[in-house]
Amino acid sequence: MSAVKIKSVMGRWTVWVPLVALVALVLSWGRDLPLLAVVAVALCLAGAVLAAVHHAEVVAHRVGEPFGSLVLAVAVTVIEVALIVTLMVDGGDKSASLARDTVFAAVMITCNGIVGLSLLVGALRRRIAVFNAEGSGAALATVATLATLSLVLPTFTTSKPGPEFSAAQLTFAAVASLGLYGLFVAMQTVRHRDHFLSVARDGAVKDGALSDDVGFDDEHSGVPSRSIALFSLVMLLIALIAVVGDAKAVSPTIESGVDSAGLPHSVVGVVIALLVLMPETLAAVRAARRDQVQRSLNLALGSAMASIGLTIPVIALASIWLEGPLLLGLGATHMVLLALTVVVGALTVVPGRATLLQGGVHLAILAAYVFLAVSP
Repeated sequence: MSAVKIKSVMGRWTVWVPLVALVALVLSWGRDLPLLAVVAVALCLAGAVLAAVHHAEVVAHRVGEPFGSLVLAVAVTVIEVALIVTLMVDGGDKSASLARDTVFAAVMITCNGIVGLSLLVGALRRRIAVFNAEGSGAALATVATLATLSLVLPTFTTSKPGPEFSAAQLTFAAVASLGLYGLFVAMQTVRHRDHFLSVARDGAVKDGALSDDVGFDDEHSGVPSRSIALFSLVMLLIALIAVVGDAKAVSPTIESGVDSAGLPHSVVGVVIALLVLMPETLAAVRAARRDQVQRSLNLALGSAMASIGLTIPVIALASIWLEGPLLLGLGATHMVLLALTVVVGALTVVPGRATLLQGGVHLAILAAYVFLAVSP
């Protein structure tokens, strides 16, 4: 990268905003913040989200699909898992169900919120949103299996009282989750990569490159150079660390607000998931606006899958030193919503085409989940 180009890159807001957010994280870590400081950290968080989306698109432009969406989904989830473990260590008995609440919230937000918004935007642009049914169907099947193994079965097992796994059952769920996620990634990136690429109106598979200019383009090919892509990858990680860390910094205020409003403590998991998943949401909507609905679905379902497939193994490992119960099983209401999500999702992805109606149905399910979280 030339000195002129480095100077140009360093002058962009997408570089200095994540750095400012990271400084805000360092200054606020472990402290009780006044309201004005919380507002400042929240603004830094929002700026870091926008910067993360930009850098994710630069990386995706370089590596193509489905690798681009995989990079963002995995990066966000890894840091999300670190946030969950940190909050569980600090949270005492209140955190017993935090992993379950946050993971289930992530599944509902991705499979209904991000999918619904993407289909709405895609259908508004082209009347009918077109995507690859083979890849999306495989991803949805994997999400449904992971969610059932990790979040539904604990409610019905009898080795321990309550919605908990025994140590052996938790180990099996962790190994199965990690194995399924690894198998899916192998299919997505190597053996059946074409199933996760965008399709044209006539059903032909497009190549994996992004069509729109996202900046930092190579002088001749229109694709970011290797050095620029690596720089954006580093900035993406910095932005995501700032997003999740700043979310943790404002979480005590969120918890106080939830308690003051008399809302269930599970609402905290919903709010945390909403904050952490903002980069994927914005990236998916922007992809849908470019008529790349398949990339939006890759982001949504890939994030749901990573949230379970990576969180459960880490939580299983962390349970060795974490004290107190680990509640993973869903209640009856959430199991009904999960079943409805899977059925509606299957009906959406099987045709490979969707209208405004399908997008609206998914958003209605998300609205029902949020409403019932606030008023169970």
